[in-house]
Amino acid sequence: MIKVLKPGLYTSLQDKGRFGYRNKGVPVSGAMDSIAFEQVNMLLGNSKEATLIEITMTGPTLQFYAPTYFCIGGANMSATLNKVSIENYKVYQVSEGDVVAFGRLIDGFRGYLGVKNGFDAAVKLGSRSQYYPITEISRLEANTELPFKAYEKGWEVPIVKIDTNYLNTPILEVSKGPEFRLLTDKQLEQLFSKTFALAKENNRMAYQLEEAIHPHEHSILTAATLPGTVQLTPAGKLIILMKDGQTTGGYPRVLQLSELAICVLAQKKYGDSITFKL
Repeated sequence: MIKVLKPGLYTSLQDKGRFGYRNKGVPVSGAMDSIAFEQVNMLLGNSKEATLIEITMTGPTLQFYAPTYFCIGGANMSATLNKVSIENYKVYQVSEGDVVAFGRLIDGFRGYLGVKNGFDAAVKLGSRSQYYPITEISRLEANTELPFKAYEKGWEVPIVKIDTNYLNTPILEVSKGPEFRLLTDKQLEQLFSKTFALAKENNRMAYQLEEAIHPHEHSILTAATLPGTVQLTPAGKLIILMKDGQTTGGYPRVLQLSELAICVLAQKKYGDSITFKL
């Protein structure tokens, strides 16, 4: 198992997500950056659904109590193993008592730590992703113990083509949302010519943008939303729903992020810039 000595800012267990319950108001959840998530699992020879630790901005301090192999991907958070610097997207072997810690955030915003065969957390509604109240807690706390199957046999690390180019791009690829037709020419020009900055209000539920576009007076019936749905408030503010976002909403759904764009946005923090590309 791993013991959480220090939890970091917002550290949680995530897998691919919780599907089939949105009609009951249950978000998908799962890894915010599915690219980094899958790359770490592939390097460890895990299934694409294996549960990893998702780390946000400030990393945890973790102690291993059994031998295994582990790998870190996504954001560069100055990770160390027993106080020695280690690299992202490289598999390391650990023994009982070894400690992994994180330091200064250098690049990106969310990182992923995986172990061989993944973490063996309880399954709730078909997923191990932490989301309160479906799971008892929404994030890892100090002294939490995370079980996994010990693994100390030698094995050949798979050859995996790693993509980190998306980490620093400001461009979010989008398609037209169901209410895209309601946008005026002025709003369209603003939407696709402006550079937007991320507001302080950003988390696993949604990201808000600092700049507004021209306001509107449209009202719609509450309708289904998805991770990556871009809503436009009457005041012209843009809200981008993420993996823990609500399943319905009453604001016009003007754009829809691609899965790649969701990963790009998941690696952005307060003040970072983004643009939309249709």
